[in-house]
Amino acid sequence: MEIAKRLQGVGEYYFSKKLREIDELNKQGKKVINLGIGSPDLPPHPEVIKTLQEEAAKPNVHGYQNYKGSPVLRKAYADWYRNWYGVTLDPETEILPLIGSKEGIMHICMTYLNEGDAALVPNPGYPTYGSNVKIAGGITINYELTAANHYQPDLEKLELLDLSKVKLLFVNYPQMPTGQLPDMGVFERLVAFAKKHHILIVHDNPYSFILNDHPVSLLSIDGAKDVVIELNSLSKSHNMAGWRLGMLAGVADRINEVLRFKSNMDSGMFLPMQLAAAKALMLGKEWYDEVNAVYRARREKVHELLNLLGCAYSREQAGMFLWASVPEAYKDGYELADAILYKANVFITPGGIFGTAGDRYIRISLCGSVERFDEAIQRVKEALKK
Repeated sequence: MEIAKRLQGVGEYYFSKKLREIDELNKQGKKVINLGIGSPDLPPHPEVIKTLQEEAAKPNVHGYQNYKGSPVLRKAYADWYRNWYGVTLDPETEILPLIGSKEGIMHICMTYLNEGDAALVPNPGYPTYGSNVKIAGGITINYELTAANHYQPDLEKLELLDLSKVKLLFVNYPQMPTGQLPDMGVFERLVAFAKKHHILIVHDNPYSFILNDHPVSLLSIDGAKDVVIELNSLSKSHNMAGWRLGMLAGVADRINEVLRFKSNMDSGMFLPMQLAAAKALMLGKEWYDEVNAVYRARREKVHELLNLLGCAYSREQAGMFLWASVPEAYKDGYELADAILYKANVFITPGGIFGTAGDRYIRISLCGSVERFDEAIQRVKEALKK
């Protein structure tokens, strides 16, 4: 059977393939320490789990749900945005709950891109942006982010491009994989750029609470709602990655347009999960402080590991990863990652999977106990002696 043309040039997700290889190594008794994937290993708040348990025990909550999500969840999202980002959203018209923000990227691409339309995609950046643009029939135009430019878009350089077919611009701050914090001046210039060229900005914002004392939404910029839709998620901020709980925020017209596609793809989420998510969104500052205290301790261990590997990195990164350049002794991040995997049974992510601009970098996840990082450090020390 011949596959659809839309999948030409779209490979299997890197982690999907690599995890199978790691499984095989583990079957051989290698006991690989996986420091590659950002899947929080900490649980949600106990009250969130309790809410799920209590609501799921009710007899009348197991049917199909509203395609726009529970009003309780939409109001909780609106309150969360007002309290933490200073952004006012109408819970009736400007919020769309998602089965994780990753699906929202596909919904957006399928809603707005015709064959031949283009999207500006960060390099390095989340691989799903580019692959979903291609699946939707669009053309990916990569814009390079560099350490010299603080991993921010070079808008003067973008102005020199033919933007006539560009409909979407993907941005992501705090940035993944580089950990670059948002800059309000850059946000203002992005909004002006989008208005000038009639481009819709898609801001992917799942990392704003991780190792960051000042969460920011691009929607907080004056006039941003005219040209911005924002994705957010409870995966990282509330340790709920497997729950698949995300949201899309924007003006009513954009929400309704995306809903036209989404409502033909899926149904509403399990109501007890939505109510538990609403509970999570009501948690106070002490929750985020507690989570970040754990990540700070782990970050110190990752600094120790990176120093051991001879990598260079910034200490001003946010999010649940650390981004670092590899020593000159290695051809690229792939070579270093493979060397550590096969010699020390420790898996780290090569930066090249996030785009060509990441070829000479690696990324390490903070999702693991301090004891796990200590073991990884010891393994690497032993491997380097050989």
